[in-house]
Amino acid sequence: MVRPRQPGDPHAPAEGLDALLEAAGTAFEAGRTEEALERAEAAAARDPRSVPALHYRAAALAELGRIDEARDAYEAALARGRDDLDLLAGAADFYVNVLPDDDDADREALDRGIALARRGARLAQKAGEPELTADLQLVEAIALNQLGLATEALERLASAERGQPERVEVLLEKGFALYELSRLDPARAVLLRAEALDPEEPWTQHTLGLIAERRGEEEEARRRFARARKLAPDEFPRPVALAPEAFDAAVEDALASLPEPVRRYLSNVAITVEDLPSDDDLLAADPRPLSRRPVRPEGVDGPLEPLPLLHRALPEEPGALRPQPGGAHRADRDHPHPRGRPLPRAGRGGAVGPGARLNPPKN
Repeated sequence: MVRPRQPGDPHAPAEGLDALLEAAGTAFEAGRTEEALERAEAAAARDPRSVPALHYRAAALAELGRIDEARDAYEAALARGRDDLDLLAGAADFYVNVLPDDDDADREALDRGIALARRGARLAQKAGEPELTADLQLVEAIALNQLGLATEALERLASAERGQPERVEVLLEKGFALYELSRLDPARAVLLRAEALDPEEPWTQHTLGLIAERRGEEEEARRRFARARKLAPDEFPRPVALAPEAFDAAVEDALASLPEPVRRYLSNVAITVEDLPSDDDLLAADPRPLSRRPVRPEGVDGPLEPLPLLHRALPEEPGALRPQPGGAHRADRDHPHPRGRPLPRAGRGGAVGPGARLNPPKN
């Protein structure tokens, strides 16, 4: 009589590769990530060339927050399966949506994600998989938006929208790109379409609030910000109470905390503080995206938007500074990653593994 194999039982019959992969996929989708990692490592030990095994291992490490190990694992998997569509989708998502935001390293990661997403989209298109093609175009557009390349992002999103015209994530990202370009009316129209499809998406509400703020529609802005905060209070905290004098002092403190060479350079630069920046100021340079990568000047208990001009955001209450959302954003509500982007391949549940496809992985 053959008894069931128990984990760690050296006398139990060894599981075959297919069984190990199936067990890894089942555990991963059920959220049993440690078990998924154990099964994936057993599968990789059984066949070190198995791309699904290497991919499951990388995805499980990412889900467990073991980011450096996950990065190495993804690269090891890509060395074996550079044309595997599941792996390309998962690795692109990892580099764009999972890796922490870390300035120069962040740029390198986004560039790597863009390259993987483009390669995957080309292969998916050749393979006749329009949904996967749109998924990868969306991932690339997310990275381009993060890099401040909103015009290029719109090009990718146009292709993704043709394949999935009613997909909320695509419309939302398009709205972000249009907002970054100060094309407020088109951005609002796209976001209203997204709202009609998913009224409970907090980032739609927040960005519509930003647009209303820029258009001078104070009551609409307050309503939208309040709605976003109600839907996702951890992502959208209440405004920080900060009187104008305190704000000015915080700006001075922030300037004083800069390195001496930077302070010396800024001594010949006029630093202005405005309630909102003008369109001319916003379009005069190529700043980091308006709605992401918040920074915290010393003395301010809440993030500010990284705009060409330091400015006071429209207060929701007298003397209040409305903070940009901190931490994860546009997030999976249950398991936000450091970037917190929607995950096209795994239903917003975590790192993208081979089992995210409709068909089981093939070894």
